[in-house]
Amino acid sequence: MTATEMSSPLAAPVDDTTTLSHRYRQVRDLTEALAAPLSPEDQCVQSMPDASPTKWHRAHVTWFFETFVLRPNLAGYEPVNGEYEYLFNSYYEAVGERQPRAQRGLITRPNNTAVTDYRRRVDEAMLEFIDSVVAHRPELRELIELGLQHEQQHQELLLMDIKHALSQNRIDSAYVDLPGLPSGEFGEQGWIVHPGGLVEVGHDGQGFHFDNEGPRHQTMVQPHRLADRLVTAGEWLEFMGAGGYDDHSHWLSDGWFAVQRRSWNAPLYWFRSDDQWMMHTLHGPRPVDPAEPVVHVSYYEADAFARWAGARLPTEFEWEAHAAALPVVGNQLSSRALHPTAATGHGLRQMFGDVWEWTASAYAPYPRFAAPAGAVGEYNGKFMIDQQVLRGGACVTPDGHIRSTYRNFFPTGARWMFSGVRLADDGGRS
Repeated sequence: MTATEMSSPLAAPVDDTTTLSHRYRQVRDLTEALAAPLSPEDQCVQSMPDASPTKWHRAHVTWFFETFVLRPNLAGYEPVNGEYEYLFNSYYEAVGERQPRAQRGLITRPNNTAVTDYRRRVDEAMLEFIDSVVAHRPELRELIELGLQHEQQHQELLLMDIKHALSQNRIDSAYVDLPGLPSGEFGEQGWIVHPGGLVEVGHDGQGFHFDNEGPRHQTMVQPHRLADRLVTAGEWLEFMGAGGYDDHSHWLSDGWFAVQRRSWNAPLYWFRSDDQWMMHTLHGPRPVDPAEPVVHVSYYEADAFARWAGARLPTEFEWEAHAAALPVVGNQLSSRALHPTAATGHGLRQMFGDVWEWTASAYAPYPRFAAPAGAVGEYNGKFMIDQQVLRGGACVTPDGHIRSTYRNFFPTGARWMFSGVRLADDGGRS
């Protein structure tokens, strides 16, 4: 697929004011547009246990609508294929057994054509269901919206996962060939002061939100400052040049163990070529641009960099206190950059899009949190252990999907998602 062909679906963010059936078509069509540049071989590969094949993503989000919307609510509905319940269930224990996550790449059958047909047949049933049933049962709109938001999450995962898979190729490792990304110069980092005090955090319950974003509640934040932009690749090169990956004093114990065990000496996808640092991107290999945000670093690396810089990572509540009043605009999926870009302008920048920002907050339930009943209650709550919160979205996050209250979460050693760093401190800098 050429850049021109790809620009149309990506350039049109989903509009929440459209009818539900139109919104359904928009989201489902975008998934197919994202998969279109990939060959059947590309779509079947699973490059590591944490990733999933593109074909599996396309089938799983379809299975979600079939399992949670059509089967319980449409009289006489017959599943397209009974085996798909096993093959394309992700982690829903209440639904039944499933293909082991690390073995999703072994699913060569059904092939891509069959998965495309599966999506078509479920789409036909869903659109008829929306037009004929949902009008009389408005409570189902929220369930369908959950399915659409779920698919948007998998659109981002699809790009994260195929980037990792294509990085293993020596020949033609680009997902798409788009015009070169703009290069810039990064200026001195500034700071935005917050006086501290009681702040309201969490979603207010108006409009769609995931269960882990609420309930809204008050929390105390201390006086602090937040960096006005993201940490850049150039600053990361300074950290590396100063021996940041070789000095244990910057690292948490588990992080230092990860550095030694995994031989980390740079962010994921960085490599040396002719005495120059290069990186693999969704556009193929290119030189590291010092002005753009660093991306594909773990929590361990983010924390170590912050210590080296004489700062720290913000808590998720500090981040939200700054972000709550900002418009949700930035370098997201519709920009078609598919890569973080250099900060421009003045003031608090890059809060939405570009990279998911690690926070110092463990992923835990808010006060009075209760998971919904049934299988959909497994969506977020059962993962609230051994993970860190990230905020803000990334350059591969679909437009209209993120909010200032959105809580993403990943394990501390994960690097294949589009993760980066914003610094904070307690106001002690001059």
